[in-house]
Amino acid sequence: QVQLVESGGGLVQPGGSLRLSCAASGTPGTAFSINVMGWHRQAPGKERELVARITSGGPPNYADSVKGRFTISRDNAKNTVYLEMNSLKPEDTAVYYCNVRGRVLGPTSVLDAWGQGTLVTVSS
Repeated sequence: QVQLVESGGGLVQPGGSLRLSCAASGTPGTAFSINVMGWHRQAPGKERELVARITSGGPPNYADSVKGRFTISRDNAKNTVYLEMNSLKPEDTAVYYCNVRGRVLGPTSVLDAWGQGTLVTVSS
């Protein structure tokens, strides 16, 4: 009913920046409400981890490894979440996944959608 489309990944040098975007859209006739929007990543040989998330009306949360370097923001009118990634390090190399949680409306049900993943490679 709801799908997420991610963009913005690519190859960047250490110390560089990238901006990831994730837009949520519903199939025709689907209404939904978003509460939590976030980014997760999975690096080679590592478990998937939460990078950043932001709730409606609340402050953003960040993993310790990205605090001070990454900024999460959202445009509620566009159902879009962004991740500004600065001072990138090789250890930031991972597939980044967008996650959106909320409610599908009509007959109310839980919304928990994931994007397809976008690869970020930090290398010189």
